[in-house]
Amino acid sequence: METNNNETGEKQNVIIEIRAGTGGDEAGLFASDLFRMYSKYAASQGWEQKILHSHSGEIGGLKEIIFELKGEAVFDKMRYEGGVHRVQRIPQTEKKGRIHTSTATIAVLTKPKSQEIIIRPEDIEVDCYRSSGPGGQYTNKRDTAVRLHHKASGIIVSCQSERSQAQNRESAMALLEAKLAEKQEMDKLKAAGDERRAQIKWAKRAEKIRTYNFPQNRLTDHRIGKSWHNLDQIIEGNLRVVIKSLTESKLKEED
Repeated sequence: METNNNETGEKQNVIIEIRAGTGGDEAGLFASDLFRMYSKYAASQGWEQKILHSHSGEIGGLKEIIFELKGEAVFDKMRYEGGVHRVQRIPQTEKKGRIHTSTATIAVLTKPKSQEIIIRPEDIEVDCYRSSGPGGQYTNKRDTAVRLHHKASGIIVSCQSERSQAQNRESAMALLEAKLAEKQEMDKLKAAGDERRAQIKWAKRAEKIRTYNFPQNRLTDHRIGKSWHNLDQIIEGNLRVVIKSLTESKLKEED
């Protein structure tokens, strides 16, 4: 298990959102590959993982998946994974052998500590519906999935991974708190007049940060201009060297 200088030894929580971008079904398959990659990396770090919400694609991929990671130094190691991830490969459905380019977007949200975010019950509109995600026939027979609409901010979140409505509501609240915490941070930056910092922080979700080139077995992180030629291993969760290089480079920038 890797270590770095930022580790505090205390448990941390982050919420990861992976969404299929451009590229149709192939983008969904890529989103699924990214989720599997991070799941295997999390397991290698001894982190706990909990799926909050997922929406499958038509041919086995993922249109969206939201999951929570908990463990030592989880934020330190995952904080720079947010942005647009691009894949270049020959899709399973491609009959002429042409290389396609697709994308998936990743957001990394910190889960606030208790009482950092205050949510009034009257500010939330709750909608319960039948789950179509993991859980099988049991969840489909009852209104176990929960959707929360925070009217003051317009933020909408949902959770359908648990078998009970109460558990899904608890998970949805955790996701809502994380999204509100991020919004508060952005509002503070703008109020302080630091527009450039705010724009940079928001732009990380729109900018291409990494390319996964399968024909050349190469992964490139465009932020630090570095490539690795073992993509077949990286996509199986062997992210240690990539994350270590990225973290060291970012720390130098911040000094």
